[in-house]
Amino acid sequence: MEHRTLTRLAAPALAVLVALTSGCTGATVQGRPGASGLRDPYFPRAGNGGYQVDHYALDLAYDPADGELHGTAVITARAEQGLSSFNLDLSGLKVEGVEVQGAGARFNRTGNELTVRPAKDLRKGEVFRTRVDYSGRPKALVDPDGSKEGWITAGGGDAVAVGEPVGSMGWFPGNHHPSDKAAYDITVTVPRGYEAVSNGELRSRRDVGGGRTAFAWHSAEPMASYLATVAVGKFKVTTGKTPSGVSVYQAVAPSEDEAARAALARVPEMVEWGSATFGPYPFGTVGSIVMPAGTLGYALEAQTKPVYSGAPDEGLVLHELAHQWFGDSVSPKSWKDMWLNEGFATYAEWLWAESHGGVSAQRRFEAFLAGDASVDAQAGGGWAAFPPAAPPGAGHISDDPVYYRGAMVLHRIRQEVGDAKFFDLLRGWAADHRYGNASTADFTAYAERRTGVDLKKVWDVWLYGEGRPKAP
Repeated sequence: MEHRTLTRLAAPALAVLVALTSGCTGATVQGRPGASGLRDPYFPRAGNGGYQVDHYALDLAYDPADGELHGTAVITARAEQGLSSFNLDLSGLKVEGVEVQGAGARFNRTGNELTVRPAKDLRKGEVFRTRVDYSGRPKALVDPDGSKEGWITAGGGDAVAVGEPVGSMGWFPGNHHPSDKAAYDITVTVPRGYEAVSNGELRSRRDVGGGRTAFAWHSAEPMASYLATVAVGKFKVTTGKTPSGVSVYQAVAPSEDEAARAALARVPEMVEWGSATFGPYPFGTVGSIVMPAGTLGYALEAQTKPVYSGAPDEGLVLHELAHQWFGDSVSPKSWKDMWLNEGFATYAEWLWAESHGGVSAQRRFEAFLAGDASVDAQAGGGWAAFPPAAPPGAGHISDDPVYYRGAMVLHRIRQEVGDAKFFDLLRGWAADHRYGNASTADFTAYAERRTGVDLKKVWDVWLYGEGRPKAP
C-alpha cells in the first residue's frame, strides 16, 4: 500500500501505528535511509546511496496498439549500510506494489524518486530482493541539451528505450547511475508479428498464448543502466558469427534494410579489428538495432546492440562498436568523465580510417588545429570551446570538445610516447578496467604509470586547459 501522510492523530494512536509499521527489529531503528542521489557533478539526483545492485530481472509486456507497458522488476542488491529505507529512480508510470525480501513494503513517490520502506530493516552486507510491479504509458524525457531519451515511440507501433544519461528511469525502476553496474535478464512479451530485442544473448523465443510472443534476453556481464535497451518492431533479423566466434544479431527496420546493409556487413570485421587494436572484445555477443529514420536524433552505444536512428554509415558503426570497449566495458564513474567514452570512440574512428587507407590520425589532428573542414567536416566547429575533462554543465557533456578535443588528447599522448607504448596503453586500460568504472583522474594516473612518461603538459594544455591549444 502506498504510504500516505497522516495528520491530526492522537499521540497514543500514532505511537501504536509507528510501532506496528516502522519495520524496526527492536525499540531503536537499526538502519538509516539511503541517499536519494549520488551527487554526480552534473546529475546530482541520479542514482541512490546505501546499496549496490547485482542483478535486474525485468519482465515486461508491451502493446504497441495502446502504448501500455506492464512491468515487474526484481532487483537483487547488497546493502552497503543498515537501511531503514532506500530509493529507486523511476519517472512516471504507476507503481502497483512493492515487496522486499518477500514481504510487502510501504512506498511513496516524490518526483522521480520511489522511496521504499521494508517491513524489516536491512542489515549492512545483506543481499536483498525488491520486487516492483508497475504499469502505464512510458514517456520520453528531455535532456538538458534538448534531446529526448527514455521510451521513444515511432510509427507503425515501433518503440525503443534509450537511457543516456538518465532515461532508463522512464521504463524501469533502478539505481540509475553508471557507477552501479549489474547483470540483466530482460523478458519482453509483445503481440505476435513483432520482434522484441534487448541486450546480450537471446535465450528463448516462445509463444505464450493469446497471440503473444515472449523474448528472453540475458546479459551476464555487468552493464550500466543507461546502456540497457529494449526495441519493439517488425524488424528484419539476421544472425551469424564473427571469425573469432562472437555471436552477431542484427535487427533492422525494413525501411532501412537496404541502406544499412553495407555498413552492418562490416560489423564482424570491425570486431576483429577492435580486438587486435584494443584487446579482446569484452562481450559474448554483438549486434545492431536500426530504427526507422527520425526515431531519435542520435545513435546510442547500448551494450552489445548499439541503436541507430536510420541506416548508419561505416564511421558511425565503428564509433558505436568502439564504445563496447570504452564506455560499456570500461564505464565512467560520473557524467563528468564522458570524454573517456566519446574521445576514445572518436579516436577509434581515426584509427580505423588510418588503418584502412583513409586519412591518417596525424593529418586529421593537423586539420583540426588548422580548422580545415576539407579533411574533416568537424574540424571547423567548436572543438576548442572548453576542456574535455570539464564541460561547463549537464547540457554540454555531448558537445564537440568532449568528442574531438578528447580524441586530440589521445593523439597528443601518442605523439609523446610513441606508437608502441600508446597502443599498449589502450589495450592495458581496456584490460585492467574491464567491466568496471573509471574517472579522468584514474586515466591520467594510469597513462603515466603504464607509459613511464610525464604527461603533465598534455593534461594541463589539452585535457584541462582553457582556450584553443596550439600545435605542439
